[in-house]
Amino acid sequence: MGFGIYARQLRERRREANKRYSIRQTAQRVGIQAAYLSKIERGDASPPSEALIRRLALDLGEDPDFLLALAGKIAGDVREVIIQRPILFAELIRSLNYIPDDELAALVRKVRNHETLRKRLTLYSRHPSLTDFVLESEIHG
Repeated sequence: MGFGIYARQLRERRREANKRYSIRQTAQRVGIQAAYLSKIERGDASPPSEALIRRLALDLGEDPDFLLALAGKIAGDVREVIIQRPILFAELIRSLNYIPDDELAALVRKVRNHETLRKRLTLYSRHPSLTDFVLESEIHG
């Protein structure tokens, strides 16, 4: 399913519960003309910019990365990370292609938790006694 069709279906589902999701009101909230949103939803216009997709995602309650992917785009911050180490990230992404979703989600949680711990340790490094406390609480949960 393409970006425009999905966005229209999502907006129309929201409209069933709340009339503020008309094409005119949605377009107004995200800062575009209703005619342009209509063209996007029908697939008569190319997917819009990352900024507009993010505004639509926020308004429609959808994950911005998901809508960006449907539009064939990658978030700018993700693109920057890949550009910094393209070979490593290309290999990593290709390697993860066949991992089941539950295992991939577990890996993401593990990486996210490690990053959170690293940030806490950096923050508390000015106070060595707090560092020991943070490590203890992370280890014993």
